[in-house]
Amino acid sequence: MDESLAMKLAEQALELARSAGAQSAEASVSIARRFHAEAREDVVARLEGSTGRSLLLRVFRDGRKSALSTTDLSAEGLREAVNRAVANADLVAPDEYAGLPTTTATDGAELRLTDPFLARRDGGEKVDEALELERLIRAADARVTNSSGSHYTDAVAVTAIANSTGFAAAYGWTRVGRSTGPVALDGEVKRTAQYGTAARHLADLEAPALVASTAVRRAVDLFGARKPPTMRVPVIFDRDVAAALLDDLFAAVSAANVAVANSWLSGQIGNRIGSDLVTVVDDGRVPGGLGSAPFDGEGVPTRRTPVFEGGVLQTFLYDTYYARKLGAATTGNSTGGGIGPSNFYLEPGSQTLSELIAATPVGVLVMDTIGFATEHASGTYSRGARGFFIEGGELAYPIDEFTIAGRYTEMLAGVDAVANDLRFDGPVVSPSFRVAEMTVSGN
Repeated sequence: MDESLAMKLAEQALELARSAGAQSAEASVSIARRFHAEAREDVVARLEGSTGRSLLLRVFRDGRKSALSTTDLSAEGLREAVNRAVANADLVAPDEYAGLPTTTATDGAELRLTDPFLARRDGGEKVDEALELERLIRAADARVTNSSGSHYTDAVAVTAIANSTGFAAAYGWTRVGRSTGPVALDGEVKRTAQYGTAARHLADLEAPALVASTAVRRAVDLFGARKPPTMRVPVIFDRDVAAALLDDLFAAVSAANVAVANSWLSGQIGNRIGSDLVTVVDDGRVPGGLGSAPFDGEGVPTRRTPVFEGGVLQTFLYDTYYARKLGAATTGNSTGGGIGPSNFYLEPGSQTLSELIAATPVGVLVMDTIGFATEHASGTYSRGARGFFIEGGELAYPIDEFTIAGRYTEMLAGVDAVANDLRFDGPVVSPSFRVAEMTVSGN
């Protein structure tokens, strides 16, 4: 992917903005070639390939800000979009916090963001991989009768940013993933599961056979699942479910939510929120991380930011705008249009998930959650769930049609064990962990 072309387009947009009357401006250009193959049974159900180009432009004029995005990067389309953005700035109210960052990236960190092989990989091999995943899940267990699809995806891309303070830089990146969703027949009940793997480099993915066997096991292990009794017991969250919990936690530490009182953590910096095991980090410099980049959506250098240390809330996460509004400094978490995670994760422990289960006399292992029920202002959490009842340190039987509920303050304070199964396969990730006691609502 051509970084020089992306950089040239960003600088052209910037020059057009200056000529149209913008006092300052920022242009971000992304060029990405994407591929997606989906297989069902022995046929290709979907095959998509595209090369997309997009521009995000922010212009500032007399304290007013206007933002515009477009995919028409022809000379005429670019000129029209820029002129419209500058004209729109005169229609909005002045905002004292709007403006470009004062600090931009100057280093060239080597973050292993690209896999050169992906740009050369044959399309037929990619399609074959999706078909192989579909064959593998059906061969693994005769009870697998269908699937929601087996997928191979990849992207080869470049991002370039230029602004009127003189910052201009670009970087390339890749992403590749494989996933599958078997459907197994348990009498008249369909048991479904999803499992996948994603990385910057093809070699870092879990093998197709492991992806298929894990997905099938997650489906068939639920055969004969029953509703558990209502109880207060320890709850272990599998790492995929734990990552969804951390996604809600990220929303609470986002300064965009804090600024409008839509976060249960507002006013809590410096306070102990979690147990000693709760150390949560946002790190944009993890080599090969799917959330890693040398700079954020404003050109600010990314960094490692401890958000919780030993359960104590250290900071919120900011872009330039909300840092100014809340009297802080940006943490390099701008997406260009908001605040987003880099690699946001709970630091792992030393035990395996199996050891966590063995150390739990009675409890519940949550493997999947259903629905969305987090109240961000109050920090209340409630989800439908599927998983296993733990008895005597072993998985006794599968359970479903139950609800787990609690408050985030109680859940974080109750974290009493963290596993070592952290994988950087997304921008928000987590190892499995155990909460000492939660309400499980069943029969």
